[in-house]
Amino acid sequence: MATRKNSTDDPLAPLTLAVGQEDLLLDRAVQQVVAAARAVDADTDVRDLAPDQLQPGSLAELTSPSLFAERKVVVVRNAQDLSADTIKDVKSYLDAPAEEITLVLLHAGGAKGKGLLDAARKAGAREVACPKMTKPADRLAFVRSEFRALGRSATPEATQALVDAIGSDLRELASAVTQLVADVEGTIDEAVVGRYYTGRAEASSFTVADRAVEGRAAEALEALRWSLATGVPPVLITSALAQGVRAIGKLASAPRGARPGDLARDLGMPPWKIDRVRQQMRGWSADAVAAALTAVAEADAGVKGGGDDPEYALEKAVVAVARAARAGR
Repeated sequence: MATRKNSTDDPLAPLTLAVGQEDLLLDRAVQQVVAAARAVDADTDVRDLAPDQLQPGSLAELTSPSLFAERKVVVVRNAQDLSADTIKDVKSYLDAPAEEITLVLLHAGGAKGKGLLDAARKAGAREVACPKMTKPADRLAFVRSEFRALGRSATPEATQALVDAIGSDLRELASAVTQLVADVEGTIDEAVVGRYYTGRAEASSFTVADRAVEGRAAEALEALRWSLATGVPPVLITSALAQGVRAIGKLASAPRGARPGDLARDLGMPPWKIDRVRQQMRGWSADAVAAALTAVAEADAGVKGGGDDPEYALEKAVVAVARAARAGR
């Protein structure tokens, strides 16, 4: 889990420095600052910028006083890739940060852009460590912290089994913990994890859904059969399919040109999922979304006792969703 490296524990500190290459932890560092700002001022303006969007002079404009004295969060991703002139602007700003503005710098932490990293630390930045978790022990600790954050407990054997089943992707691990906590009461043990996640991680219910909404029917069916063979409950697969199709419908109906941060807040999705759904929604139409949801609803009824063959009901739904995904291509 992301850890702070200095004594400053205020997300509304003038400067937060998130250092590392673990995307989930970087996103969480940003989300924590944004949530804290909006808890104080619901109308907080959030600007989430890539390096090429912050040109020389841009930071001065973004941080200039407003007539309405609005609170603002300015997020700069991959700060190590900023141009030399823009880095000068940032360093100058650090000498006299503006009130009601929180600057969040996301930096990979390597040698590139080290001057900016050093300047931010010298300026007293609140620092959040977001390192890649390459060691199994780190991933186990992450999973334990996820359960604790949700107020639940899991046995050591369950934690190990989950890491063994899901692998090294922190997003998938976090999603698995959330799903288990939502579905299972009491302490989560190895048997529970085995029922949900035994087998290859890529054959999870979410992978079935991802391949289906991308129009990759053959791969979705392969993942479906492996999931069923390794004990994934059919109801989890219909749930994942429904979530995948609904996400496409939500994003397709969102206002064009909306900022990713605003979309994430309004649609209830993390920013990384907005990006994934954007890629998946190519070829989808409103009619296709409606047809896919109907097919998934029929499958859901089938696996809950409304049909004679749950596996066949799931196969029909997967094919229908994949066909809907390809209808507009």
